Amino acid sequence: MTEPAVHTTARLYLCTDSRQGRGDFEDFIDAAYEGGVDIIQLRDKQLEAAEELELLDVLQAAAHRHGRLWAVNDRADIASLSGAPVLHLGQKDLPLHSARTFVGSETVIGLSTHTPGEVDAAIAASPGRSGLDYFCVGPVWSTPTKPGRAAVGLELVSYAADAIRAADRMTVDGLLLPWFAIGGIDLANVEQVVAAGASRVVVVRAITEADDPAAAAKAILQVLDAGA
Repeated sequence: MTEPAVHTTARLYLCTDSRQGRGDFEDFIDAAYEGGVDIIQLRDKQLEAAEELELLDVLQAAAHRHGRLWAVNDRADIASLSGAPVLHLGQKDLPLHSARTFVGSETVIGLSTHTPGEVDAAIAASPGRSGLDYFCVGPVWSTPTKPGRAAVGLELVSYAADAIRAADRMTVDGLLLPWFAIGGIDLANVEQVVAAGASRVVVVRAITEADDPAAAAKAILQVLDAGA
């Protein structure tokens, strides 16, 4: 199966660690995809490169089974070696043009943003085949997955929504540049994020800590659907 080109319509993005303590990585990602997750990113800074590549093989196979996307966090070299369709960068990772030298123009590249200036810069970096393909805004609320990172609040979510509408930057599919709210988002507060202007979210614990990952994903998607 070829990689699906769905990042422009993806709504639910999941970040997960390797789940070494539970030993259920493959079963978990299968369940998450079955629940409707569009993109799964492996984010585990404790992994050695060889371990990460082995797990990415498992993630890639699951993504192909479900016709969904998978992502590498931070490491452009790992993304290139694994053939990842999506690479996500932080503000202190390789700059966009340098990452492109590793992964080429076909790989989807996203960027974390934490301030209005970073949102503006992400939008400005989006045009063209080598431009930025999506960005994330957050953390909306404080989260243990990003220790020491101050929450940006719903205000930055609203800022991003307004900035995208004002910029009117279009993707090749005729859609506005995709962006996701991230950080402490779960079923209890996702309605607030949608009300602030986000139609796409990244979650971690809302699914990784759920007894039923598929059901948790479906519940979040129902809220996104209701706000569409």
